[in-house]
Amino acid sequence: MGRWLVLAGLVGLLAGTASAGFLVALEWVTAWREAHPWALALLPLGGLVVGLAYHHFGNRVVKGNNLILDEIHAPSERIPLRLVPLVLGGTLLTHLFGGSAGREGTAVQMGGALADQLGRWLPAGLRLRRDRRLLLIAGMSAGFASVFGTPLAGAVFGLEVFLLGGVRYEAILPSFLAAVVADIVTRAWGVGHTHYPELAALPLTAAGLGATLLAGALFGLAARAFATLTHAFSRLFGRLRYAPLRPVVGGVAVALLLWAVGTRYAGLGVPVIVEAFQHQLDGQDFAWKLFLTALTLGAGFKGGEVTPLFFIGATLGSALAGVLPLPVALLAGMGFVGVFAGAANTPLACLLMGLELFGSHAGIYLGLACVVAYLFSGHHGIYGSQIIGQAKHPLLGRQRGRKLGEL
Repeated sequence: MGRWLVLAGLVGLLAGTASAGFLVALEWVTAWREAHPWALALLPLGGLVVGLAYHHFGNRVVKGNNLILDEIHAPSERIPLRLVPLVLGGTLLTHLFGGSAGREGTAVQMGGALADQLGRWLPAGLRLRRDRRLLLIAGMSAGFASVFGTPLAGAVFGLEVFLLGGVRYEAILPSFLAAVVADIVTRAWGVGHTHYPELAALPLTAAGLGATLLAGALFGLAARAFATLTHAFSRLFGRLRYAPLRPVVGGVAVALLLWAVGTRYAGLGVPVIVEAFQHQLDGQDFAWKLFLTALTLGAGFKGGEVTPLFFIGATLGSALAGVLPLPVALLAGMGFVGVFAGAANTPLACLLMGLELFGSHAGIYLGLACVVAYLFSGHHGIYGSQIIGQAKHPLLGRQRGRKLGEL
């Protein structure tokens, strides 16, 4: 325990500091873009810079989160430290010029890469070659926890994300320690997080539970659509043999669409997520965000999927308030965590995130939405290197042991 207190503390310190700097820089570039709408015209140029950087310096790290998952499943060689400046710079450029992307992927990759360097930096007596997997898991937990301010969800995310249907319990102590320390360090740097309304308690009724089951199914199908469309765009742009041109072409398409439908869907979209809790929104909001984010990431821009998934889920839930007998804030919160649960195949982490962000009063509804969305997303997800440890349904057991990207 003493050994892991030292190691997990170091992982949390590194990941928390990296996330704090990233969040401050992200807030700055977002404010600059919003003050200069013409910057959207430079999105193809930003894509070219990102494409060239990864083409010349990041051939091995271009897989991002999937590279870390691969190293957890089958360790081969240390994750290059250059992943950190590449993904950080690529994400900031994406947001600077209006690409529709998130931030979780960047924080998780930085956390994993920095954690993996400890085997090189620490004295020989503290090096844990056989526990490298646990360090990587702790790094992912620390990155996730620090970027969203949700240490419990971050800890379980690292335990749950790499093996669909299973949790690696020997990593519990490193993950929890790293997640808690990373969250404390990020807040100690003076970096705050978005505050969402606490959901009110709602009596459990047959109508309410039935509406939750239906909403959860729709959230799972939306998650499946997002993952499928993102991978389809990735294959489509992969036909361009010269990789740096992919985000250029994608940047032109994204910029034109944003000019046509509005910059409401650019960047993170946090103001729209907050709005979804306040009143019912149109159904087009979730559809446009889903399409534009899949296009942005599929073309090769950097960032994450999670905050756009929050946007998709919250706005979809808000739109469903017009047809389901549940409060708009509750439906938005259920969609917020439900779509993410289906896309990332992490229902337990998403339930904990819902409790940390929205309080425990609506825990039953949040949990049920996450579980149903997870089931209805099928063996699809945003992380192609996830391995199926346990099929979601007995009839799908033959898929066990395969990667999602192979299906």
